[in-house]
Amino acid sequence: MQQFRLGQLAVSLALAWTTSVYAENVLPLLPLSLEELIATPVVTASRHQEGREQTPAHITVITREQMRDRRYKSLADLLEDLPGVDFQRGTRSSQYNNFVFQGHVSNTKLLILLDGVRIDNPTGGKIPVAENFSLHFAKQVEVLYGPAAALYGADAFAGVINIITDQTEMPSGKASVGIGRFGALEGDFLVGGKLSENIALTVGGHSQKSDRAPLDKYYPGDYPKVAARTFAGTTVIPASQREDYVGGISSESRYLRLDATEHFTLGYYRNRFASLTSTGDLSSAALFLDDARWNSSIETWYGKFRFEISPDLKSELVVDYSTYEVNPYSRYVNIFTNFEDEGYDYSKSRRRGIEENLTWRANDRHVVLAGLGYRDYYALETPDLPRPYDPDKGPLGQGFYYPNTNLPLRLFQTNYYSWSGYVQWQAQWTPSLSTTIGLRDDWYSTYGNSLNPRIGVVWQPLPGNYLKLLYGEAFRAPAPDETLGAFGSFDGSKDASGRYIGKNFRATNLSLQPEKSRSLSLTWDWRPLKNFNLVTNVYHSRVTDIIVTRDEAVSTQYIPGAILSKTTAKQNSGRDHYRGLDLIPQWQVHLGGAWTADLWGSYSYIKGTVQDAIDDIEWDQTYIATHKIKLGTTFRYQDWFTVTPRLQWIGETNTGRKNTLVPGERLKVDAHTVASLHFGFHKLAGERLSVYFDVYNLFDERYYAAHGSSSTTMLAVPQQPRSYMATLQYRF
Repeated sequence: MQQFRLGQLAVSLALAWTTSVYAENVLPLLPLSLEELIATPVVTASRHQEGREQTPAHITVITREQMRDRRYKSLADLLEDLPGVDFQRGTRSSQYNNFVFQGHVSNTKLLILLDGVRIDNPTGGKIPVAENFSLHFAKQVEVLYGPAAALYGADAFAGVINIITDQTEMPSGKASVGIGRFGALEGDFLVGGKLSENIALTVGGHSQKSDRAPLDKYYPGDYPKVAARTFAGTTVIPASQREDYVGGISSESRYLRLDATEHFTLGYYRNRFASLTSTGDLSSAALFLDDARWNSSIETWYGKFRFEISPDLKSELVVDYSTYEVNPYSRYVNIFTNFEDEGYDYSKSRRRGIEENLTWRANDRHVVLAGLGYRDYYALETPDLPRPYDPDKGPLGQGFYYPNTNLPLRLFQTNYYSWSGYVQWQAQWTPSLSTTIGLRDDWYSTYGNSLNPRIGVVWQPLPGNYLKLLYGEAFRAPAPDETLGAFGSFDGSKDASGRYIGKNFRATNLSLQPEKSRSLSLTWDWRPLKNFNLVTNVYHSRVTDIIVTRDEAVSTQYIPGAILSKTTAKQNSGRDHYRGLDLIPQWQVHLGGAWTADLWGSYSYIKGTVQDAIDDIEWDQTYIATHKIKLGTTFRYQDWFTVTPRLQWIGETNTGRKNTLVPGERLKVDAHTVASLHFGFHKLAGERLSVYFDVYNLFDERYYAAHGSSSTTMLAVPQQPRSYMATLQYRF
């Protein structure tokens, strides 16, 4: 365990301060004024540059300076602090973190982009959104709330997060290294500049690892050392021989951007994340083994070709190639594998796409966007494997058999493709009234087409007041891990005909249809003063055809030579209904002398219900707190020193487990308050060095994140105790 002493840090800071000298070529560290921040152009809402008040969508912009001062080092950090987001850290086996975005559960409902190009799962499945999505290279992050399928197609369901980068003109760079409690280590770098008059290159990367806290020492009642028993009740490991809890994580990312004149951009992005497959599991249901990990990576290449057809007509051609892969040595050792080493997993997916986009500025009042695209996909999904998958042999050459049988193990793969076309018309009818009308059609070879409109109005009734009304529809395409996901096990028993008997198997379902959403939102953007802004967003969403796991009335017999007595499958039978409110104030104030402060925060209210079937009863929303308050302040002494306290109060939160005594209710996790404190010392060592010290869970609270989706998982997952990290950043 590596720890820092505050005294040693203070001495280091004092020494660095005494060696600081003035250097004019260092970029300024002062943030934008609130007025300038509001005027920052955005591109995500309409796929072209515009002011925030010009789009009917509710959109938030987080700048490079805000990320630095608030210490949003990853997309997980930023998401956790956003209005309308419920974030549960370290609760899921394959995803690690779980989050809900204005009522919509998991990353599959939120599109993650890099400069407008998708960089999350290429076929829409679940992925970790954690330290792997580092923000060290981001110029700003734009968060678009609400459905955006009319522009972006599949999976822009709850919203869009777009990480924006910029071209580096002058030779420059930065490098950071950090070390902290519980074996935390991290580092990143970003360098760039012009290679010639017309060519600029920027490259970067980050690496991170942490042992994290031994939670069995801080929450002994939640990690009892009990005997590991199979479903049949056989003791495999006595309680006296059980292992200690471990929960380490690691991640890395790579980034490249090459610009040739203003017409061509080549980009590359890759990230990887590893965590224990026992994350969120009861100690009676899994072994906490440091080498039993889920390890996944995403890699994306893209090219953009921009040119003017005429002064009023611009074209952008985007070509991208993306892959997702689970490392073949990813494995589970739990009750479902009888605590034996035969729970390896593997999956792989790929997307190739091309899209032509046109922007026509008919005159100063009317802008029309249109696009046509094609994508093809491939995906491979495996059930639990008795040994690691060999990627060099392909699906047909593995030679796997279901454990306890002589039956060949079935692996599932698919190829499919899609076409898309969209058009959007923005009109400024008067200086105070504008409208947006958009429509997109996506056709998939697997299930047909999905037509999604978007209609919005922006009205400025008074100076400093903008009212935005938006109606939109969206769809989430069925992911291969849902259509092809199949698993189960045999105990070796046979029926009278000599067929192996299988129980509790998951069957594939290639007939899944997309989930569908309809949302209406009203946003009031109020700017009574240059240094104060209040955004109020009210929304109402209905989701149908939700993909849920259901028992099959007649078991699908998909394994030759076996008889499956009971199977489940993913089916389109669920419905959700949400309504909510986000209040988002932001205020800048001069405190006197050289001191200023940026204050921000949010209050979020949401109420919703879910149904597993149309004729089923309505249950409370899952993984959501009805009330949430998030507050923060950055105190700044010129551009030399910053201190940022952040606080979150998360109300009583529903888990994924139903209360069998009260139909409609779910079991809950208690409310909690957690704070963090972040110091930044800048302009040291010739104004090139910055030192940061971050304290998380400042008051060392013992609190829990909602979970409990099954009987083998924790209802409430213990969260990290107080931790801290010191970071040095050098700019050159």
